Amino acid sequence: MPGIEAFSPKGMLHQGWSAQVEDYAITCGWILQGKSFLVGDSAGGIYSFEGKSGDVIWKKKEVHKGGLLAMSIHPDGNSFSTAGQDGRVLIWDSKEGELSKVLDLGKGWAEHIKWSPDGKFLAVTLSRYVYVFSANGQEQWRSDQHPSTVSAIAWSNSNELATACYGQVTFFDVVTDKVNQKLEWQGSLVSMELSPNGDIVVCGSQDNSVHFWRRSTNQDSEMTGYPGKPSQLAFDHSGTVLATGGSEIVTVWSFQGNGPEGTVPGQLTLHTDFISSLAFSQSEMLLASGARDGSVFVWFLNNNGQGDPVGGAFAGELVSQIAWRPDDCALAAVNAKGGITVWDFKVRIKASPKGFA
Repeated sequence: MPGIEAFSPKGMLHQGWSAQVEDYAITCGWILQGKSFLVGDSAGGIYSFEGKSGDVIWKKKEVHKGGLLAMSIHPDGNSFSTAGQDGRVLIWDSKEGELSKVLDLGKGWAEHIKWSPDGKFLAVTLSRYVYVFSANGQEQWRSDQHPSTVSAIAWSNSNELATACYGQVTFFDVVTDKVNQKLEWQGSLVSMELSPNGDIVVCGSQDNSVHFWRRSTNQDSEMTGYPGKPSQLAFDHSGTVLATGGSEIVTVWSFQGNGPEGTVPGQLTLHTDFISSLAFSQSEMLLASGARDGSVFVWFLNNNGQGDPVGGAFAGELVSQIAWRPDDCALAAVNAKGGITVWDFKVRIKASPKGFA
């Protein structure tokens, strides 16, 4: 696909600060209530930056032998966890970067990791198994072997964990060790997202489609026609709309009424290459999208999934992840060359229809 020329921040995005880590920046997030910004790179480095200036607070090198694969920030922002190719899970203090717990799962890649909404449990995958630990590092629950490698995990509430693998999504109660529900679909699931109330399950499939389930009614549907695998999925915080990747276009489905069945999705078109990251703001209907061409755009969405751009910027390389600061007044992006860019986001009362005037 054609590339995009570098451009200065536009609309409601304004230049903030930039920094660099040593390798592919694969994950990021805000810690300590937005006071610091955390980045993990593929070589196993983790870095903490002062949120407003970009000054390095602390950094650690090669914390996982073979490389870091995933990171999850505790809901209170005061600690975070990392997982890597060495089969270990590490729990860290956010402020000082001190290692507090080491959980060794054995041989294999610890590939997906996620704290529960209340921060009491930490879930991690190792090949076909899922482990859940308490906040102090004690093993709480372990799954039986899945039919294939677990490709995604998500918490529907504080005790219920969803796991995705080939052909199925399973909901486990990690306290009672009960299987609450199993949703089956013939195909390889590459991504999963749950609505905020836990009722709607959305999966991107290897066959370039998106599959929806409504748990309360057992209704399911499939949306086809994506040029690529929809590996990027994001619900807004009310569960009204779902943004999906799978091409250079952000496709937005509305779940108002009986939607998305029988509705026409919104299509957001400014990127020139496939979408690589999506993130909704904490408030309002603001969606940030990043792409392989290095472009980042912010969109104001309506409840029907339609929307207009209100800001844009260039992150330099393939955008591996974007993250809103908790107060929604800044947006960060990290890229495949280790670049970090943080922009100030300033709402304007009067904006042009395209948001860039």
